[in-house]
Amino acid sequence: MSGDRSITEAEKLAAAKLGGILIHRDQMAVVANIYRAASAVRQHLENTVLRSADLTWTAFVVLWVVWVWGESETRHVAEEAGISKGTLTGVSRTLEGRGLVKRADHPSDGRLVLLSLTEEGEALMRRLFPEFNQEEAFVASRLSDEECRRVAEGLRQVVRQVEEHGEERRLALLGGADPAPRRSGRRPKG
Repeated sequence: MSGDRSITEAEKLAAAKLGGILIHRDQMAVVANIYRAASAVRQHLENTVLRSADLTWTAFVVLWVVWVWGESETRHVAEEAGISKGTLTGVSRTLEGRGLVKRADHPSDGRLVLLSLTEEGEALMRRLFPEFNQEEAFVASRLSDEECRRVAEGLRQVVRQVEEHGEERRLALLGGADPAPRRSGRRPKG
């Protein structure tokens, strides 16, 4: 973000707003900056490399997952891409319509669907990923190789913490109850 709305300024304003409230400031800064960095990188890549291929971030991630893992069940693709199965359905239909992925019934379980890249999808990823990686290098260029390794390992630890202990923590915080259903933010009709 540019101008007066820098990361540092936002952190100072948050600290002032929270005043004497006992909080974990360093951990707050980690989570806030994970979000800000992810948003900035996503926006940059969508507006550069992915725009030229007419892909959204989510569509690219789906292509990446299927490219790396090969033919996969849709539930695994959704999980690896960090999206819902419903979102994957829409994205995969769009990609299928563009001739980049193909859907097939699972050979032993008719309830399951498999996704794989078409030849055109494979060719796109072979062409696009080196360009994508050049932009990954650009966005991380203020960090040394060693700093990149340390940041990547630190982020892996954040992911492991949530994957290994998040469900247990959720159950404890909610007293074992299921979370409330997500809302779209719209007010109910009435």
